[in-house]
Amino acid sequence: MKGFIKFVREQGVVGLAVGFILGGAVSQLVNSLVTDIINPLLGLLLGKLNLASYALEIQSARITWGQFLTVFINFIVVALVVYFGVKWLKLDKLEKTK
Repeated sequence: MKGFIKFVREQGVVGLAVGFILGGAVSQLVNSLVTDIINPLLGLLLGKLNLASYALEIQSARITWGQFLTVFINFIVVALVVYFGVKWLKLDKLEKTK
């Protein structure tokens, strides 16, 4: 048991677990922001309320480009949150200890 506790302390497993849990929460928050706020606004500008319903139909194929755009916007927002979060917390300036 002592070896396991030493491993957890030295390898930063607790910090990793906290980061993973917070990352999941931020992901849900960003998904809600995109789905509930950004997409309806874009849908109003484009003429439909549901952006994800936009699709291109070619014969029997249905290309749901609205859904792809939703996921792409979600990715961009997550990337911006992570980037500015790292910059704001100055985590990019941390030096590794030896």
